[in-house]
Amino acid sequence: MEPDESLARLRADAAQKLGSEDIDAYSLDELDTRIALCRAEIGRCEARKAFAAKHRLSAEALFRKS
Repeated sequence: MEPDESLARLRADAAQKLGSEDIDAYSLDELDTRIALCRAEIGRCEARKAFAAKHRLSAEALFRKS
């Protein structure tokens, strides 16, 4: 297995674990906290994605043959 595959699997496992956790016993406050944390993580991922897309466009423009 390539190192990148291993890292991708760990990331997928973490996301899957979060999505499969039993939340039935959570109180309303605990659910609100979890939702806020999930929204913050989504925002962080979206910001990183936007940065990566901008970085990629810059690199492509730099190395583009005219």
